Amino acid sequence: MGARYDHLSGLLGTGVNGRNSKMIIEMAKIKPGDKVLDVGCGTGSLTLTAKSYAGPSGSVYGIDASPEMIDAARKKAQRTGWEAVFEIGLIEKIPYPDATFDVVINRLVIHHLPDDLKRQAFAEILRVLKPGGLFFIADFKPPANPLLAHVALALVGYRMMQTNVRVIPSMLKETGFVDVTSGPTNSAFLSFVSGKKQTAET
Repeated sequence: MGARYDHLSGLLGTGVNGRNSKMIIEMAKIKPGDKVLDVGCGTGSLTLTAKSYAGPSGSVYGIDASPEMIDAARKKAQRTGWEAVFEIGLIEKIPYPDATFDVVINRLVIHHLPDDLKRQAFAEILRVLKPGGLFFIADFKPPANPLLAHVALALVGYRMMQTNVRVIPSMLKETGFVDVTSGPTNSAFLSFVSGKKQTAET
């Protein structure tokens, strides 16, 4: 499964330092020294791209529910030379302490989750973010191009895409995120939603 996943990633530019991966990391404004978590990391391409931006002074972690994906991610890290920690873990039960990460990223996972699990996941992500930390989601949107839209909707489903675009920002606000924003990306298939954990009151 990991090999097929990586083959598709290569075609879509979602591999390590692929155009799609770099776009997401740059939009999430990951910088040297950041501590970053990729939830639902798959084979680790976005995670390792984040490490290339966080640099030697930063640290990057990836969790996924699939042992096969985590094994593939660890092997990919060895091949690329980028150091990252990959662990089996659930997005609704993140295995890290409170206020650990500067940035949490996610690509193409949230649309899989039913609404109750989305809420659990968002609460967990808020918990592990440092005050002022950013949560950045890149997920499917209906493309404007009719042909691409037909392909995307056949693969993902109209209801799932529309629900994703509509409910995620309001769910983040309900969870306690602030400065929630959303919009298009340079990808025909992806939109973004981001929110921050409120800074500690002084």
